[in-house]
Amino acid sequence: MEASDELGAEEPESGKKGFFARLFSEEPDTEEDAESDDESGTGSQAGAGTTAEAGSGQQSQAQTQQPQKSKKDKKKAKQEDAPPQGKIDPLQLKRDNERSDSLEESVTYWQGNDKISPVLEHTKNTLTEVMGLGSSFDIVFREMSFAGRKAALLCISGFAKDTIIDEILKRLTYLTPENISTDVLASFMTEYIPHVQVEKGELLSESINKVLSGMSVFFIEGETQVIIMDTRSYPSRNPDEPSIERVVRGSRDGFTETLLSNVALVRRRIRDPGLKYEMHQVGRRTRTDVCVAYIDDIVDKTQVKAVTDKIKSVDIDGIPLADKQLEEAIVGRGWNPYPLVRYSERPDTVASHLLEGRVVIFVDTSPSVIVLPTTFFDLCQHAEENRQTPFMGTYLRWVRFIGIFASMFLLPLWLLMVIHPELLPKMLDFIGPQKTAKIPLLAQFLIVELGVDLLRMAAVHTPTPLGSAMGLIAAILVGDIAVQTGLFVNEVVLYMAVASIGMFATPSYELGLANRIVRLVLLVAVAAFQVQGFMIGTTLIVVLLTLHRSYNSSYLWPFIPFNAKAMGEIILRQPVLSSKTRPSFNKTRDNTRMPPVQENEKQS
Repeated sequence: MEASDELGAEEPESGKKGFFARLFSEEPDTEEDAESDDESGTGSQAGAGTTAEAGSGQQSQAQTQQPQKSKKDKKKAKQEDAPPQGKIDPLQLKRDNERSDSLEESVTYWQGNDKISPVLEHTKNTLTEVMGLGSSFDIVFREMSFAGRKAALLCISGFAKDTIIDEILKRLTYLTPENISTDVLASFMTEYIPHVQVEKGELLSESINKVLSGMSVFFIEGETQVIIMDTRSYPSRNPDEPSIERVVRGSRDGFTETLLSNVALVRRRIRDPGLKYEMHQVGRRTRTDVCVAYIDDIVDKTQVKAVTDKIKSVDIDGIPLADKQLEEAIVGRGWNPYPLVRYSERPDTVASHLLEGRVVIFVDTSPSVIVLPTTFFDLCQHAEENRQTPFMGTYLRWVRFIGIFASMFLLPLWLLMVIHPELLPKMLDFIGPQKTAKIPLLAQFLIVELGVDLLRMAAVHTPTPLGSAMGLIAAILVGDIAVQTGLFVNEVVLYMAVASIGMFATPSYELGLANRIVRLVLLVAVAAFQVQGFMIGTTLIVVLLTLHRSYNSSYLWPFIPFNAKAMGEIILRQPVLSSKTRPSFNKTRDNTRMPPVQENEKQS
């Protein structure tokens, strides 16, 4: 019994290493363990004895010999090295308990403050936990030694420009302790780093943000500051001509997904020291760069402050969809289908809006910029009109206006004339319908509307070599056969095609989609209430557009409130020298485009 009692006190430790533990263990503990297992009897008896000891701890095994002292000591040493079963690693527990909403909070959580540690190893440990150093392959932390001082370079391999970094490191390798002054950081910055854009950093979170945006950070052992170098080289494409705002005459460059190149394209066209670029960051996780551009002595400063305050107040984890998500965050138009800002991919168009006193917002990773405030008639104008003579520009503008209003009102008016033929003049009897179909007219319109939308989406997703095949299928197999079988009447397909052409002729893609919704609403209103539905629906649309404002500017200006001079400039494309003032709805500080003519010049 004494032997069994002693065995019962020792056996649970060996019982912890059961069948699966022995099966998946890398190697047996010692040769003595194997001998003691052989002396313990048959395998089934030993397994049963171990199970019984683990379950109750009270059965005695007289046939089993007491384990040797060396085995017990070795198992205790292993248990001291490895964490006990059922307990979590404190470091892993700290990782699981982190609930940081921002980079600053994460850095403070791991090292207690946001300062840069003078110990390089402490900084490395913090970077390992905060930004995944060692687990993310593109994060580089190159440790080196220059002039007897330990240093490290932190960068992202996909953003860093190798040639610049190589030149900097090559120069630093020639340093000796005699070349370094007491202020090591100042010596490195002013004398030994041959680069233009270099600055100091005092906060670790700010330094990490710079690295994530493409810069490189240089840490020096014993220093509480870092050297931040702009060595960015973003992957980008060439500034090709935008696909939406094409012109026959004009520049062929357009915005890309890189903010720096977009800003440079506008700066190239406006060499005015008053052109300001204010940089902001939006998103706790994405840290998307947002640039607000304006001409300081022209723009309304109240408007600029309202825009910047809105951008600063955006509290969201990120805006991966760039300008569209930012627009919804700062404009807040709700369910209004009409765009309250203008998108443009042409630098010359953006430059002209800046000279009119508008505010322009650049968002990194977006090939289009936001122009605000805007009006309904601004969205109807195109750069091609200003590339032609005033007469031809006016003609093109009228044709465009006719197409836009036809896309909104042509189908509802035709349906109204079909329902009430007495309203139709005799000279217009030919507009039809000449035949009847098996489906009511309203259903035909709705089906064709959905079909056109489906074809438009299919054209976007269809590869270019197959685009012509898809058009052939849509025109012949769908349209022609649908008419021949009597499902549709010819006039429905014809007028729907005219309305679709008017929608595609709309310069603003967002405005064209909104006009389509208006057309659908008017079709349903005419089918339900005839003349009253058309009149009330049109009035409600005008009222709603009047009530909506684009940053405190009337959306239907200069029609509501009516401004005869400004309305004339919209209807007729004015020559450049005739347009001497800027649009008044922008509330510009400097309203004149040209200096006033002096009296002596008039007399001469």
